[in-house]
Amino acid sequence: MQHLLIITHPEVVVDPHIPVCDWGLNETGRHRAALFAGSDQMASVTHIWSSTETKARETASIIARLRDLPIAFDARFGENDRSATGFLPPPLFEAAADAFFANPKTSFKGWETARAAQARIVRAVLDITAPHKDGDLAIVTHGAVGTLLYCHLCGLEIDRAHDQPGQGHYWTADLASLRPDHGWRPIA
Repeated sequence: MQHLLIITHPEVVVDPHIPVCDWGLNETGRHRAALFAGSDQMASVTHIWSSTETKARETASIIARLRDLPIAFDARFGENDRSATGFLPPPLFEAAADAFFANPKTSFKGWETARAAQARIVRAVLDITAPHKDGDLAIVTHGAVGTLLYCHLCGLEIDRAHDQPGQGHYWTADLASLRPDHGWRPIA
């Protein structure tokens, strides 16, 4: 049985003066990505797709380099668009994320809605999984979109209760049915 792995980038360098989509991994994040690259979960992966955001690209590159795998990039795997507010300090961001998940059809201060982000990620996953025939397939993405995809594939309402407990997690699904095998697990 082939699997789909949904992997979120690990820890990043937070810099309020740089757009969030341009943040890169910090030392801990790079180390955790390298550990995951060498793990049994990656043993059967034959191709990696990644968000075009820096933190996801860096994660995918670390994994691909250690496994000698090809990477393809697709902007549809990007985090929900929250450029309307820019950087929010952690307490404000957490409140905004709560609102994003609690009101999936409503934009939080100009953010992409959870429903729109979910539709985008589902379409992207369907587009790349349909032609994939050989081995496991990994997608490096972001927490919110990975959670929205998980909710959709499990037939669950959008709810932050299903969100990853921190950066750098993964879940797997049967590649043929796209039915998730388990919820979020730490990459390392």
